[in-house]
Amino acid sequence: MGSGYLLLSGAEKLGYNWQWQRVSRYLIETTADGWRFGLLFQGLWITLEIVAISLGLSLVLGLLVALMRLSNSPMATGLARVYLELIRNTPLLIQIFVIYFVFAPIFDMGRFAAAVLALSLFEGAYASEIIRAGILAIPSGQWEASSSLGMNRAQCYRYVVLPQALRQMIPPLTSQGISLVKDSALVSTIAIYDLTMRGQQIIADTFLTFEIWFVVAAIYLSVTLILTLLVRYLEHQLFPAR
Repeated sequence: MGSGYLLLSGAEKLGYNWQWQRVSRYLIETTADGWRFGLLFQGLWITLEIVAISLGLSLVLGLLVALMRLSNSPMATGLARVYLELIRNTPLLIQIFVIYFVFAPIFDMGRFAAAVLALSLFEGAYASEIIRAGILAIPSGQWEASSSLGMNRAQCYRYVVLPQALRQMIPPLTSQGISLVKDSALVSTIAIYDLTMRGQQIIADTFLTFEIWFVVAAIYLSVTLILTLLVRYLEHQLFPAR
């Protein structure tokens, strides 16, 4: 309530004229053929596509890099460390620009593929450390018991270590997924018409600056809250004892 009061007071001093009645058409449009999603929901669909694909790829990449870090191969460990230090110590926006303007023309990638690749590489670096920490949290006795049963290293990971480590990984991976949703807004800088880009387009046409940005923020908030509740439900179903 205090934040709302300050916001309204600031807008009043700026002489801003609120026009919320004009916002609904950018969510749901009514046409002669019926209704259809407006520009904001169209942008949200693109955002969800990017997030879903990037999330899947980042988890696969994170698992691969985590296993490389834990391997006995100096080359695999070295490559993983170089990747982690390079990605985690440079801004995501710069990585998007490098991939789109440098690597995309070489490999004939479109904007969508470049955005997904940049987000997957960035989030995968953080996911790998979460996965590695979850694996290291498993007591050494579990490894020894697996070996005594005749399991090789791959079987030990698949049947013993990773199922137990998943319990430790879910909360931080959920936070990383939420960060991915918010970080996806940066792909608008390479002219992908996601939710943020659609918001900018509408503001340029209508000058409904505050109204549109508030609606965009509310949509992002709704997506992250739904994701959090979904993960909590799945966690409860998978690990009912917690």
